[in-house]
Amino acid sequence: MGPRSSPVLLQSSDAPAVSQRLRVYLAACLLSLALLLALAVLAWYERNEALSAARARAELMSRVLEDQITRAVEAASLSLRVLAESPALPAWLAADAAASSADAATTQAGLRQALQGQTVLRSVALLSPQGRVLASSEAGEAGLQVELSLLGNWPGDGVDRLSRMLPGRGVRDLRAGPVTSPVSMLPLLRQLNLGGGRRLLLLALINPDTLANYQSQALADLQGAALLSSFDGQLLASSESVPQAPGSRLSGHPVFSDWLPAREFGSYVGAGAVAGTQVVAFRASRTRPLVLLVEQPVDLALQSWRDMLYVLLGIAVAGTLLIAGATWVVLRSLRSSARGRAALSRAHERVAAREQDLRVLLRSLQEFVFRTDASGAISFVNARWASLSALPSRDAQGLHLADLVVPEHRARVQALFDPRGPLEEARTAQFALVAPDGRMRRFEMSVLPLQEARGQGLTGFAGSAVDVTERCEAQQSLQHQLAFSALLQEMSPLPVSMFDAAGRYVTVNQAWEEFTGRSRFATIGQEVGGFMPKAERSVHDDQDARLLREGGRIRYETQIKHRDGSLRDMLITKVRVPDQNGGVAGILCTLEDVSEFRAAERATREARDVAQEASRAKSEFVANISHELRTPLQSILGFSELGLARSREQPKLGGMFQDIQQAGQRMLALVNDLLDVSKIESAVGTFDLERCDLRGLIQGVMRELEPLMARRTLRLSLRQPATPLAAKVDPLRFQQVIRNVMANAIKFSPEGGALDVRAALTPQGEVHITVADQGPGIPQKELEKIFDAFVQSSQTKDGSGGTGLGLAICRKIIEVHGGRIYAENRVDDGSDNPGAIFHIYLPLRQPGDSQLMGNLD
Repeated sequence: MGPRSSPVLLQSSDAPAVSQRLRVYLAACLLSLALLLALAVLAWYERNEALSAARARAELMSRVLEDQITRAVEAASLSLRVLAESPALPAWLAADAAASSADAATTQAGLRQALQGQTVLRSVALLSPQGRVLASSEAGEAGLQVELSLLGNWPGDGVDRLSRMLPGRGVRDLRAGPVTSPVSMLPLLRQLNLGGGRRLLLLALINPDTLANYQSQALADLQGAALLSSFDGQLLASSESVPQAPGSRLSGHPVFSDWLPAREFGSYVGAGAVAGTQVVAFRASRTRPLVLLVEQPVDLALQSWRDMLYVLLGIAVAGTLLIAGATWVVLRSLRSSARGRAALSRAHERVAAREQDLRVLLRSLQEFVFRTDASGAISFVNARWASLSALPSRDAQGLHLADLVVPEHRARVQALFDPRGPLEEARTAQFALVAPDGRMRRFEMSVLPLQEARGQGLTGFAGSAVDVTERCEAQQSLQHQLAFSALLQEMSPLPVSMFDAAGRYVTVNQAWEEFTGRSRFATIGQEVGGFMPKAERSVHDDQDARLLREGGRIRYETQIKHRDGSLRDMLITKVRVPDQNGGVAGILCTLEDVSEFRAAERATREARDVAQEASRAKSEFVANISHELRTPLQSILGFSELGLARSREQPKLGGMFQDIQQAGQRMLALVNDLLDVSKIESAVGTFDLERCDLRGLIQGVMRELEPLMARRTLRLSLRQPATPLAAKVDPLRFQQVIRNVMANAIKFSPEGGALDVRAALTPQGEVHITVADQGPGIPQKELEKIFDAFVQSSQTKDGSGGTGLGLAICRKIIEVHGGRIYAENRVDDGSDNPGAIFHIYLPLRQPGDSQLMGNLD
């Protein structure tokens, strides 16, 4: 029986062991599954934490880069604004006016001064509305013609605008035609309004490579990529790891297709500009249409998490082996403990490195960043502490910010650190303090309370402060300018009003109130011209509609009823006023009373008509008297010639008749001159104009005077161009002028002297004729008087000068032809007779009829 029962006993004794082993196995499996599940949850949690940390770093980096690039662009914008308001910039009088060399040098120096300290700018230039470079900070660019269509629309007054990125390095690359260049530029435009519809364009060329350097320097300790693009997705600058070239489009990027413009900043994990899955953070500029993107490969962001997976895997293996056997568990636990300490040490090192990176980022910020304890005592400051205090950063520990500000602002700063205030909202305030350089600076501070992890208490405060001194000063200056402009308008003696595009009064000055008799309180907001008659108002409505449609400035004259009921002649000037968005803000209108001027003009016109009638009557009287004098003079000359013929054998009697004949000839010449003057000044004489070659007319006069020049042994030098000098003149009258001027030159030149006659065409399209002699010259004070009737030079009052009417007749003839004549002395060469030069100018074409009346009045 014994041998048969042994297996049964063994089977009964092994059952609990098997069951226990099963329970152990089951417990081991459950523990292993629980351990693996816990480790998987921990791994997933740590992965999310790693990605969150990477996104936080990318968001912080995008904020830092956006702030840095925005400040660089705003600094360039401020330089343009300061340059536009600087007195170094000359007031150009027209869009294409050429400045003097001194103004050009001053402008170029001002443009170069604007580039100092602006590393982001390549050059600054001043352009006319036609695209001509008036001045530039780069030598040799002044005078270039650029294609303005490449720059897009001009910005409005007082604002600037970033244009699209263009290939090239400077203004020379903005000319018409294709430009290929490995570098690019980002134009920044600002309009300079000179008033009166005249404007210029200030152009600053931003260097995208400088912006790319900012990105590369900021990403030196963070492996990844940074991109700067416009709001429509054009890539402007990027770090070296970005495959796309500047100028390309990022239209397929999720930031532009899914996020913008609904969100101005954010982060995500997904596709980016670089191949593969990326941790992407973006931030739009606060003031410019720019977007800053920071991308880091997910593999790189999860590198620390992968390292931690090995630790978790070791823990899993250790736990499994621990469940398998006690001894092996103990040994494995010791090894796992060692590995755990090593992993913890590495984790501490990573935390320290991350903290160090954060400190570097805080030092690079342009804002003052700080942290305090619950009482407001400083526990941490960044490098911008030097802008608030001369104390070293290490001595800032324990200080209170309220102790640094001016006394009147201490209460508001202390209120920021009140533990009884709201704990979920940021607290802001402005304060002033005396900076280390001795200047009063203004700051804007934002403080956020810090709570314990469970929200059970206040641990301290964190905040930042921004220097807003320049902004406050700019605002004060703007307010002063607005007040000054309002005072100027109020002091203006001209009635001034402004109304909006809807035709309702916005403002009027005191002169307008005094002229119309209506107060501004009853006028502002009312319809323009509501107090005018309908017919009078329609004139202004038509002009206003045309001004709003076409822009610019208009001037017209009409009659407006004065407050005393009288109608006044008013000169009205209106200009369209743009708003800040480039639209129409309204119309500015000024009134100028020209009633007295128009009355004086009418009186002058009537007086002129009376004077013309008197002059005509005088000229006709002189002409009639001169004709009446010719009859007895002809008889005297006839009988004197007969007496000369019959007294040849009686010398004494012949001398008497000779004197009579000479006196009669002089009297006849005087009468003829009087007749010429009367014909020119009255409507008796006419000028028959025809197109002639003046060279032949001049040569004809020279041939007539050859005998006279031969008797005095004078040398003639006649120089005329080879091409015709065609002009519309009266040939006989023109030759009369040349004959009179040449006769005077021959008369007053010494025997054996030289006459120089020249005819040429001027660049202004006039015929210039000069007659130079070697006579005694003309006193300087008499150069203009010799062209008056009956006036002779004091150098020729010895009887050889004639009646004094020849040059007066010449001037009348030349003026009727639309030309001018004047005299000057030749340069004194040391000789006794330097001589005089007569200048005659005639236009090539005489507008009007071919027959002119010789009446200059």
